[in-house]
Amino acid sequence: MRWRILYFMRVVQKFGGTSVADAERIRHVAGQVAGRVGAGDEVVVVVSAMGNRTDELIDLALEVSPDPDPRELDQLLATGEHMSAALLAMALHAMEQEAVGLTGSQAGIYSRASHGSGRIQRIDADRIEEELRAGRIPIVAGFQGVTEEADYVTLGRGASDLTAVALGVALGADRCETYKDVEGVYTADPRIVPAARRLADVHYEEMLEMATQGSQVMHNRAVEVAATNELPILVASSMVDGPGTLIHGGSEMEERNRVRGVVDDHDIAKVTLRHVPDRRGIAAQIFEPLAEAGVSVDTIVQNASERNLTDLTFTLARGDLRRAAGLMDDICEAIGADGYTADTNLGKVSIVGAGIQTEPGYAARMFRALADAEVNIDLITTSEIRITCIVHEDHMGQAVNALHTAFGLDDPDRV
Repeated sequence: MRWRILYFMRVVQKFGGTSVADAERIRHVAGQVAGRVGAGDEVVVVVSAMGNRTDELIDLALEVSPDPDPRELDQLLATGEHMSAALLAMALHAMEQEAVGLTGSQAGIYSRASHGSGRIQRIDADRIEEELRAGRIPIVAGFQGVTEEADYVTLGRGASDLTAVALGVALGADRCETYKDVEGVYTADPRIVPAARRLADVHYEEMLEMATQGSQVMHNRAVEVAATNELPILVASSMVDGPGTLIHGGSEMEERNRVRGVVDDHDIAKVTLRHVPDRRGIAAQIFEPLAEAGVSVDTIVQNASERNLTDLTFTLARGDLRRAAGLMDDICEAIGADGYTADTNLGKVSIVGAGIQTEPGYAARMFRALADAEVNIDLITTSEIRITCIVHEDHMGQAVNALHTAFGLDDPDRV
């Protein structure tokens, strides 16, 4: 059993790209970390690449090759976080703090060899524990793991959150703290809804739905790992002092506003197969080739059969549409469909809150609010804690604002 006498908390702090965007901000983060260590806490830091460095590296790769090799692209992209880790360690040294920058490999983060979308298999935290015992602050490069063959694998965009949470679990941390350019989790995107309010706390399952449905505040896989291992996450700003939002699994009072947030996602495309024969196994013939090509499908809607023919619609990320479209002609021919159409002028808006399906009226109120705002609904999908509507992209702003008002989220006393 590890003794905890010489410090108050063991925390993993993650700083996003905006927080380490330039030298001044890196020095600011170093001051925050040093202050936390000086207060008696034991700190491990995870960093993202500086500012837009990942996008810049992708653009550079595309200048060299129109179709970069996935392995080589991952070796390139991993360097963005290496740079941040080294620079933050230097800034801490300048403040007379012992620190060491670690790559994903040096930190013992092992991943499957799925370039661009790796999954963490295990973490060997011996090196980090060794640095902590020596009184050094480990600064770990996020967003990456390493295969057993020592090749770098990136974990997906925004996955430095996942690195931090996974390290928190492996190290037995008291909590994970993610510092971003926002002051916490809001009831809606404040860039779209001026009346959006910061939530003091939110449940794991609510945050997971928000992240999955389009919120950029937390990576959805990070929330999954935290929930499974009951690791609290604090989301706060690295620029402004404030309490932030605590993501946790504690109990809630029933009288609280059941709708915790309105989430928007503009990364939506829709594919409709026309006059699909209604026979056993047809869905497998459609979606197996898409899965084999790495295309992730979201909402699926099949119309009622008429004369043994039906239309089948599914949504996916816009970035996956090209791959899907490359398969659709062959799929239509194989199943005997009359063809397909694709639409990228869509977005989805969701209300999220534990218990909204156990109390009547939420769906009706959502549909009425959208109707009054003159927003037409294309598709509808639900879960136990979410109702989602697919709408035209041009109507997303008015849809989010209308729902935020309709469910009382403009009122700070109900949040």
